[in-house]
Amino acid sequence: MVDHSRKTARESGRTTPGPVRDYPGAVLTLTRPPRSVGPRDRVRAWLCWLAVAPGLAWAAVRLPGLERGPLVQAVAFTPYVAAWTPVPLLLALALRRRWPAAVAALAAAALLGVVAPRALPSARPAAAGPTLRLLTANLLAGAADAPALVDLVRARRVDVLAVQEFTPGAAAELDQLGLAALLPHRQLNPQVGTPGSGLYARFPLTDGGVRLNRGGWGFSQTYGTVTPPGGPPVRVESAHPAAPYAVDQVGPWRTDLAAQPPATPDAGLRVLAGDFNATLDHAPLRALLATGYVDAADAVGAGLVGTWGPYDGDPIPPVTIDHVLVDRRIAVRTVAVCPLPGSDHRAVFAELRLPAA
Repeated sequence: MVDHSRKTARESGRTTPGPVRDYPGAVLTLTRPPRSVGPRDRVRAWLCWLAVAPGLAWAAVRLPGLERGPLVQAVAFTPYVAAWTPVPLLLALALRRRWPAAVAALAAAALLGVVAPRALPSARPAAAGPTLRLLTANLLAGAADAPALVDLVRARRVDVLAVQEFTPGAAAELDQLGLAALLPHRQLNPQVGTPGSGLYARFPLTDGGVRLNRGGWGFSQTYGTVTPPGGPPVRVESAHPAAPYAVDQVGPWRTDLAAQPPATPDAGLRVLAGDFNATLDHAPLRALLATGYVDAADAVGAGLVGTWGPYDGDPIPPVTIDHVLVDRRIAVRTVAVCPLPGSDHRAVFAELRLPAA
């Protein structure tokens, strides 16, 4: 008789204990099921890329000098963007997004790489000549506080003063306050409004003159050669190119910057001091530096100190558009950015050491 109530282990679906056999060459693998990407993951990815994109785009414009139109004004704020670039990098790392993190790291390295060195002093040339102290100030169409400016000249023992937006009223008031006794030699071109320019010196000025910028509002630039006792002659010019305050002024701004006198490394010493309406992040100013100039503030690690802004109550963070550009053979000892009441600019003081005569 056959017992049909008994089923085989295969038929019942159960397994019965049995001997364990080893099979040579067999490998046990565990396969993790693919991770599903949900809406929350997609949102995080998009947030990462949205945070990374501005820094990447900024670097793509700033590094090759592609600023055009309204980007010219924007590029002036590159130091602030560079300071922000670690934020999207940290966000991408926190969310474990490898590709956004890699791109954010590249953007941060690019922008911080061009901005951070301005906070570090650089090597000085071996200059063994006399000291020359220079001060440059934009007077805001003559509205700057004249007593404060004269006090700066006296306190800093200034040898050369370069002024922009220099008016007849400012010239008269400065003389009344005793500037002529401190800096008796001069090359002046006072004008009503903003085109005027002036150069005052403790030592005699020779070969003086006035150069007119052709762009914008036709700012003038006075110049002259000063020779400190025991030192070589230095050609100094009060610089004031056009301002790119509107899109249609970008062309004149480029024209004026391109027309600035280049350095003459194989000839006499030159110094350009004034309101350049450009930062070290603007390609035209970098091109001028490449002819053989050094930015004095950058040389001593003060290249990130703002010299202009806010303006007219607008919430504009300060930017560095006032500069003292010196021949590479001149050593920069100190630089100070000094408040100037009544002006939207701050004065820039530089103590220079000239090469031996």
